Amino acid sequence: MENLIVEIAFTEFPRRHTCDGENISPEIVLKRVHAPYLAILVNDPDTPGRAFNHWVAWNIEATDRIPEGIPGDPAPTSPISCAQGTNSAGTIGWSGPCPPRGETHRFFFNVYGLDARLDLPSTATKRDLERAMEGHMVQYGGYAVAQYKRQEQTASTAPR
Repeated sequence: MENLIVEIAFTEFPRRHTCDGENISPEIVLKRVHAPYLAILVNDPDTPGRAFNHWVAWNIEATDRIPEGIPGDPAPTSPISCAQGTNSAGTIGWSGPCPPRGETHRFFFNVYGLDARLDLPSTATKRDLERAMEGHMVQYGGYAVAQYKRQEQTASTAPR
């Protein structure tokens, strides 16, 4: 399987991409993309008991940049077209980092180059996408990792 390069502009999540901010998907830069379609899985392996999947997306036409702010729709058409499934929060699209306060979690960005479009419903989960990708993966890049630590709640930051 051929490697592709996955880059994000940070190693520590900016607040805007998290549950403490605007909760918008981050930009992902890709290099050496040769496959006609891409799929993305972003997960947090530090959640006790199971990995938490923050983003399940596929049928992204080959590109060198996935822009930030992909809407949480099953099939957004702007700023790019793609299909999105159900994350571990039970929503469609991006679900930003939101570990328990005071804990630091890691988030892995895995991008797959596929030789075909996939036919999956918006209820598709990480496991469904992984099954559908079998026999279609021609590239892989999973070397982008960022972390996030939510601050401890103090009297000045507590909701009123």
